[in-house]
Amino acid sequence: MLSKKKLFTKGMLDIFPHMLSVIPFGMICGAVGVELGFSPYLVYGMSILIFGGASQIVFLQLLSGGASNLVAIASVGIINSRHLLYGAVLSEYLEKLSFFKKLLISYFVVDQGFAESNKYFKRNKTEKFLHYHLLGTGCTLWFCWQIATLTGIILGSLVPEELGLKFAIPLTFIAIIVQDLKKLDHVVVMITCGLSSLLFFDAPFKLYIIIAPLIALFVAALILRFKK
Repeated sequence: MLSKKKLFTKGMLDIFPHMLSVIPFGMICGAVGVELGFSPYLVYGMSILIFGGASQIVFLQLLSGGASNLVAIASVGIINSRHLLYGAVLSEYLEKLSFFKKLLISYFVVDQGFAESNKYFKRNKTEKFLHYHLLGTGCTLWFCWQIATLTGIILGSLVPEELGLKFAIPLTFIAIIVQDLKKLDHVVVMITCGLSSLLFFDAPFKLYIIIAPLIALFVAALILRFKK
């Protein structure tokens, strides 16, 4: 049984390899915000409040393009609705925590942290303080994200386009799923999700973001039932 401190440290170490893609991604978010004409204070404040790379970029692009505040906020809500799935998966491990603790932890749950902590939770269900691993991944990501965003705000205009840092955006998500490519059933679910997102890409309000994972979850459930 690991202590709270060791679990927190374990989370930090598990998430550290993702920094190779997260840090360039954060720099891009900071640079894009300033490039679109927003105040550096607004861009950095948004990084603290929203704490989500793709949703931050979409939010800024919509506002700079003349979209209403309601449309921008609704779009960010739709993009981040995948966190509802994250919460459903993690709920069985956090059910004994108070509502305040769950609320605090939810702020730090992002894609990479969820992926690493969920893998650890599955392998160590008997640990008593599992949520400290989630805090370790989340706090590390938060700290690095804020530093990267601030760096992007200050130095973004000096980074040459030839470096291709924009590739860091899909790279962050490739890093999450690459280990699951070893399992055929996981690959089937990924392909299903990808094809579904293309099929429903023109759905109103960007609902393909919700439709695609729901279809993939249904396929995953069928695969699990067939395996049993």
